[in-house]
Amino acid sequence: MQLSLRYRRWLLCCLVLVVPGLAYPAWRHFYPVIASSDWQYQVFQADIDRVSALALDAQGRLYISQEFSDGKGTILRQNRDGSLKTVLSGLSKPDGLAAFASGVAVSQEADKLPLLLLQGDRAEPLFSSDSVEGIASDGHYLYVIQDKHQGRLLRYDPSNGAVVTLREGLNEGEAVTVCADGRLFYSEKKKGWVKQWQASGEDTLVQAGLNQPGFLLCTADGLWITEDSTHMARLLLLDWSGELQVVLQHLRSAQTIIALEPGRYLLAEQGRKRILELKRRPHGI
Repeated sequence: MQLSLRYRRWLLCCLVLVVPGLAYPAWRHFYPVIASSDWQYQVFQADIDRVSALALDAQGRLYISQEFSDGKGTILRQNRDGSLKTVLSGLSKPDGLAAFASGVAVSQEADKLPLLLLQGDRAEPLFSSDSVEGIASDGHYLYVIQDKHQGRLLRYDPSNGAVVTLREGLNEGEAVTVCADGRLFYSEKKKGWVKQWQASGEDTLVQAGLNQPGFLLCTADGLWITEDSTHMARLLLLDWSGELQVVLQHLRSAQTIIALEPGRYLLAEQGRKRILELKRRPHGI
């Protein structure tokens, strides 16, 4: 039976309205990551469900967290041949890793669970907190931030076990990083901003207008910022001249970035279940 002219016109109008609406989400989902002209990337490790935090221990071994909840989270360690071994399990949303003391500190975002110190294949509790997301160390202290309404920025001293509140009243604190010169930066995901902590007075606003800032890293290149957005997330570099550079775009749920060496980094991209290796391009290429 042939369709009437009126029905065919109606069907065509529906297609004109519906197809673009379907195409846009598909474009966001499948569009590849784009690097700026100064940087290049490749896939370092693939097929890691819920990949989140990364850290190198004192021996240079790579640790990777899988951010599952309800005791299903794990910590993986990369072997020399590139294979992965589970070294810690039974965690609830392990979102933070940091080289600390003689091992790797591990945070859990679930309520009132301890931060752990992983040494080899053994873990022991450091102290208990609530909804801890990002963690960082300056070689002595461990800094942690709580991902909750009215969260806190904390400092743990392993020499005496003291936990000091550096800032409170934060709105979904997500990331914390400490620079070699002692400067301390943190992000509030809901606010979309990054601030520098000040020992006295009001903290300094460093960057605003971000799309769910998820992780921070301070290096000689500048302050790295990842965006934990499901689509259209970016990897940003705020250099020390104050210029904000978009290094990677079209990421899906970017998580931790760590430095392997000057100009070479690893980035966890949770939305695509992989780790990217990022390198600065040689001049003239």
